[in-house]
Amino acid sequence: MELKLNRPICFFDLETTGIDVAKDRIVEISIFKVYPNGNKESKTWLVNPEMPIPPHSTAIHGISDEKVANEPTFKQLSTQIHNMIKDSDLAGFNSDRFDIPLLAEELLRAEVDFDMKNRVSVDVQTIFHKMEERTLSAAYKFYCGQTLDNAHSAEADTMATYEILKAQLDRYPELENDMKTLSEFTTRKKSVDFAGFIALNAEGQEIFTFGKHKGVLVDEVFDKEPGYFGWIQNADFPLYTKKVLTGIKLRKLNNKLS
Repeated sequence: MELKLNRPICFFDLETTGIDVAKDRIVEISIFKVYPNGNKESKTWLVNPEMPIPPHSTAIHGISDEKVANEPTFKQLSTQIHNMIKDSDLAGFNSDRFDIPLLAEELLRAEVDFDMKNRVSVDVQTIFHKMEERTLSAAYKFYCGQTLDNAHSAEADTMATYEILKAQLDRYPELENDMKTLSEFTTRKKSVDFAGFIALNAEGQEIFTFGKHKGVLVDEVFDKEPGYFGWIQNADFPLYTKKVLTGIKLRKLNNKLS
């Protein structure tokens, strides 16, 4: 089943130095863009992460320090990457919890403003886990009847994810072929930031999800403990989380002035 699209959608996959969204870096990114008219384009970049790639990460994806030593940095590639995805919805395998948050961090570090306003994301892993409970290689075998060769190659994983989503729509007629609906189906929780440090309560108000203020309204914390905002800004939190909190604080100030 082909996808019904109102705007382009970019399937993407990252290979990285590790799994810490705030600290780790991209070493390979592959993007497969599908347009509403059926046209497709694909691009893959090796990236110099400007930090050593741990041996255990190289053992997974096969990308070593030597392999990326002469490749461009993410900052050098950031304009190309952003231009490819800026008009598109996003999709991936475990993308809501890892790939999108890490991509956002890299773009913000490169001084490219990134957010998910006016677009949706579809996490193919969530569809798979809700329906079958497996891994990417098993999903490819289960839905597409093929063995995923070259697993942990960003390009191979990206193409497999695209094929899996199409096969999922064929297998599950109850899934609507609509990116907004699929995004809602694959959303695990109502997080305001990608990393899940800020969420929405039942009334749609921002609350902290961690630490001593877990479950408390962000506005209330800013009133009672103004220094908490500064502590987060200076601590090792993701840049996107800091951006979201800055937006909440500015909104609060503007409400007081109006």
